[in-house]
Amino acid sequence: MRVGEARAVAVDWVREHARRDPGVRGAFFSGSTVGLPDEAVLPVSSDVDVVVVRDEPAAKVGKFRRAGVLLEVTALTWDDLGSPEDVLGSWVFAPCFRTDTVVLDPTGRLAAVRDRVAAGFADPVWVRRRCAGVRRRVEDGLRVLDAAAPLHEQVLAWLFPTSVVALLPVVAGLRNPTVRRRYVLAGEVLAAHGLADRYPELLASLDGGGVGPERVRGQLAGLAATFDEAARVARTRFAFSADVSPAARAVVVDGGAELIAAGRHREAMFWIVVTYARCHAILAADAPEREVALRPAFEAAVADLGVLSAADRRRRADELLAALPGWWAVSGAVGGWDVAG
Repeated sequence: MRVGEARAVAVDWVREHARRDPGVRGAFFSGSTVGLPDEAVLPVSSDVDVVVVRDEPAAKVGKFRRAGVLLEVTALTWDDLGSPEDVLGSWVFAPCFRTDTVVLDPTGRLAAVRDRVAAGFADPVWVRRRCAGVRRRVEDGLRVLDAAAPLHEQVLAWLFPTSVVALLPVVAGLRNPTVRRRYVLAGEVLAAHGLADRYPELLASLDGGGVGPERVRGQLAGLAATFDEAARVARTRFAFSADVSPAARAVVVDGGAELIAAGRHREAMFWIVVTYARCHAILAADAPEREVALRPAFEAAVADLGVLSAADRRRRADELLAALPGWWAVSGAVGGWDVAG
């Protein structure tokens, strides 16, 4: 299916949803499809992300299929989104509005955001501000790691801020900071700016040197079994519940297989371990005996990143924090702003 066709399906759903829900005040596209041309092929492992804006908070709708398209719908309030300047300075929201991604806008407020962001998106002052937000996210996450928390919580608390370092060159390079393929995007940006020699260091901050493709294929197969069980027993609601559901299986399993087949097995380990940890959070809440039984496979995947112990995670976090000024300099070189200023 072409991206344009998938977007048309999403637009149709938004209009139908807005007719049913009078609290909807607007909607826009986000995620990996932003910036893609209509004629591009939508990978089987990709979804179309839509953000619905409301006056009042609402639960995330989640992932679901409509007319053959996997949609992921999130709800935000106007306060969550902020002013046009807030959005322009946000590494999360600004890329959504660099082009016309507005789906529904009866008040005109999203158009105002779009126009402000489109005009200032590439300004080095705003690029630097967005990169500063990325850096803060890394620092805030890695400075405090709870060694007493369950393993799945500890792994997520270390892994996500560790991976956010990859977004420094991505955001500086004016690319869309997607989640699952963030390391691939970082490598592309570094190569495009003559900084490909920095990429091995970035990958090593994730996996400490990595394991081979056959090993990663085995980890993906183990994850698939754990994923299916977690999706089957899931009852407790988590923020990431939509990512561990039957509808999301293709994103995780097929998407991981695509990366491995493309020679990106080390990059695939990021989302494999993230999803493993989320599955174990679900299992711990809803099927604790199965969580214990399936934990060795999860521990093996974490060990392949070299961070099975709390001491290892603390050491790696400290190493990355020490290296962060160097990555800040890289983002300045990519983005064209003064690091010292």
